[in-house]
Amino acid sequence: MVKYKSIQSLYWRPGTKYCKIIADLIQPVIRDGDTIVVSEKAVAIAKSRLVNEEKLIPSVSARFLASIWSRFIWGFFLCYLCRFKPPTIQRLKKYPRIKGSHHKQTVLMYRGLIPALHYGSEGGIDLNNVPYAFACIPLDDPLNDAEAILNHIQTVSNKQLTLIISDTDSTFSWKNIHFTSRSQAIKGIIPLNNPLGFIIGRFMRLKQRSTPLAAVGQKISVDDALHFSEIAHRARGQGAGRTVWDSAKEFKVDPSDITWELLASIKHYPIVIIRRT
Repeated sequence: MVKYKSIQSLYWRPGTKYCKIIADLIQPVIRDGDTIVVSEKAVAIAKSRLVNEEKLIPSVSARFLASIWSRFIWGFFLCYLCRFKPPTIQRLKKYPRIKGSHHKQTVLMYRGLIPALHYGSEGGIDLNNVPYAFACIPLDDPLNDAEAILNHIQTVSNKQLTLIISDTDSTFSWKNIHFTSRSQAIKGIIPLNNPLGFIIGRFMRLKQRSTPLAAVGQKISVDDALHFSEIAHRARGQGAGRTVWDSAKEFKVDPSDITWELLASIKHYPIVIIRRT
């Protein structure tokens, strides 16, 4: 059995001193043996890993991926293999040609063609809970970032801790085999860096959990890291919404009109403390 506590914080904008914020927020409540799970996206935004997609010129490949691949291959075929719900299917069938091609160009530039074949969060690149036409680029070295955060925590606390940086992109499990569409994950999870694992996992109804990208400090098993990452995901909630479309609906604006101020107006829980009982 475990208990968890979500730690609320201000929305982390580019330049936020996130290591200090994490250490200050958790220091009064942590105990020996606790696991701290930190959102990858929150760290990536604080590190200014943002791209303005409006400034990109879509290539022929990007336009094909938006107009044909996403709308027809995903919208009329792969969506059913993945057992998507009707609202997601309808959104894929109406995938935006212009803005979608700009997004696919981002993925092609930063992650390549194979990840760009995914229907969303391609290679971990995400549009949700970021403002305007920005896309959030995943961390290059989450292990190094996790070590930096833990080192900062240890300057204010001598507690024996585990620290995980996790992402909501799925890891699927079959018995003791774990795989993810991301290009990075902790040891014991196979990083496929393509959408095939996602399609297989969804089609076969395999166990689906959030992905631990890095784990440092006290040792933790792969299954516990997956379990804790999923607990943290559910504890944080969806922020402004599960998808960029949900966020736009929540704020009653076009996705590209979501501002820093709108995002700051909602509650954010980038840190979750998990404790065995």
